[in-house]
Amino acid sequence: MEPLNAIKGVLFDLDGVLYIGGKPVEGAMDAVDRIRNAGLPCRFVTNTSTLSLASLQAKLGSLGFAVETEEIISATQAARLYLMRQGDPVCRFLLAEDVMQDFADFRQSDTDAEFIVIGDIGDAWSYRLLNEVFNCLMRGAKLIAIHKNRYWQTEHGLQMDIGAFITGLEYASGAQTTLMGKPSADFFAMALISMSVAACDAVLIGDDIDADIGGAQQAGLHGVLVQTGKYRQAYCDASTIHPDRVIPSIREFPDLLGL
Repeated sequence: MEPLNAIKGVLFDLDGVLYIGGKPVEGAMDAVDRIRNAGLPCRFVTNTSTLSLASLQAKLGSLGFAVETEEIISATQAARLYLMRQGDPVCRFLLAEDVMQDFADFRQSDTDAEFIVIGDIGDAWSYRLLNEVFNCLMRGAKLIAIHKNRYWQTEHGLQMDIGAFITGLEYASGAQTTLMGKPSADFFAMALISMSVAACDAVLIGDDIDADIGGAQQAGLHGVLVQTGKYRQAYCDASTIHPDRVIPSIREFPDLLGL
């Protein structure tokens, strides 16, 4: 396979690329080490909204990946920065308990929120909760989605993600969602700015052809798709998105970069 040339920065998706659930993908640690040893700056980008920044770093460390906090670009942190730019807003957060610690300094209300921030809350979804959010949106609250993924890969198989709930709320209320994570171009820009690397000189490796590869390419990056995690060949074959490269797993990634 012809290598990608002149890459100056690498963005790694996490779940499905470096690990699946609580198990590293075979060869992932060695691949990251080879890229670091080549002197390429790295960022670890994720739409995961079940773990705080501290917990994400701890999980990566427990799996053998030595990653600094400033190297992690998460969709929840993008949401936090966005809300801070809004002054002192009143918010309602539909987020996992661990992530809530990253938003503890914001004013909160279940009924009078100016912004409703939605992430992964697992089995807490109900018709009652959806209707509460719907009515807040009808009263003028603005909707922020940590991401809009369709599904994700767990150790027990595919699981429906929050994208369907976001789409349903948009349809019912007419609200326009502000998207924080991949495939938002602003999200990729955060990672590129932190590395001081131009989009055309960067590559993202991910397992989601829509949010990872499509988002990266729209933002001007190269996109490399791995056949691990949520990858499904039939789905990708039907997609209009064409990755720059498709490789079996992250293990082959350093060779693709000519390292």
